[in-house]
Amino acid sequence: MSNDRDLDPELADLESELTHEQREVAGLSQGQIARKRFFRHKLAMVGLGVLAGIVLLSVTSIGAGPIPGWYEYTYTELVPVQPDDGPTMSVIPKFLGGSGVGFGDHPFGVDNDTGKDLFARTMRGVQVSLVVIIVLSVLSVTLGVLIGAVSGYFGGWLDMVLMRVTDVIMILPLLVIVAVAAFSFGWSGLWSVALVLGLFSWVGLARLVRAEFLALREREFVDAARVAGASSARIIFKHILPNTLGTIVVSTTLLMGGGILTEAAVSFIGFGIQAPNVSLGSLVSDYARSFHARPHLFVFPGLFIIMIVLSLQFIGDGLRDAFDPRQKRIPKFKDLQAKAELQTAREHGNVMP
Repeated sequence: MSNDRDLDPELADLESELTHEQREVAGLSQGQIARKRFFRHKLAMVGLGVLAGIVLLSVTSIGAGPIPGWYEYTYTELVPVQPDDGPTMSVIPKFLGGSGVGFGDHPFGVDNDTGKDLFARTMRGVQVSLVVIIVLSVLSVTLGVLIGAVSGYFGGWLDMVLMRVTDVIMILPLLVIVAVAAFSFGWSGLWSVALVLGLFSWVGLARLVRAEFLALREREFVDAARVAGASSARIIFKHILPNTLGTIVVSTTLLMGGGILTEAAVSFIGFGIQAPNVSLGSLVSDYARSFHARPHLFVFPGLFIIMIVLSLQFIGDGLRDAFDPRQKRIPKFKDLQAKAELQTAREHGNVMP
């Protein structure tokens, strides 16, 4: 009669994983556990790869700051008028009836009205839009988490004041605020638009964080921390806040995805990023009327908006699962089947219990 080691080692390891899931995280810190769960999330890895590829392409193609670009044209450079201003990029191989896989001189086409290369303008639009959503998310998360945490933890008159301020900001249309700021103070540049969007986009996150703190502040681990003499700041940032990371991460990714769409709406009404600078939103706005005659001018910037937003959502979903301590990996059917086979072998005496 053999023991467990005589059976397939993979089945033995599988049994250990399924019956003692905690062994996966034994000896690991919370950060290592979250990282392991995140890297196991397939859609999050796809989103991270796509987003990293977009950032790398936009930075290396036309350059950014001290980084030189390999692309021939810049987003402000005039190019010769093309008889056919359509895209020169081809992705269909010759054996499938296409013209072969190639980049061409103007892969996304040329805007003959302005005399500029669309690929260079789109890459610049990606850079600007990413800067906008990064600034927006940093400001929104900082304000939303601080206000929501203080309001939910302390309650009382402080909660009432902070929530009434939040209510006032929430009912103000964001597009109107940005338009008024741009018209009154001339805030229509990259940093101005990003700052205004960030300063007025935190209200939803603040309410979510407040709700989480209201529920968590009554838990036993918070009472234990108070009895142990922990300060309010330590309880907020060390004990309660880590348990709200899932909510914060998901809300942040939604903010970042919505930030591109909001910036596009602001550009559409003429108060967003102004020429000669461009963003993905301003490109979509500029070429919206050309959709039927020259759809490539509209499609390529819109496609990058879709890819960035979807990538952010996938990454946010993976981060939520990684930081949520209640998330557990669901065994696959083949894993359960292998465990059943091992159990059957034990019942028949083929394996020592």
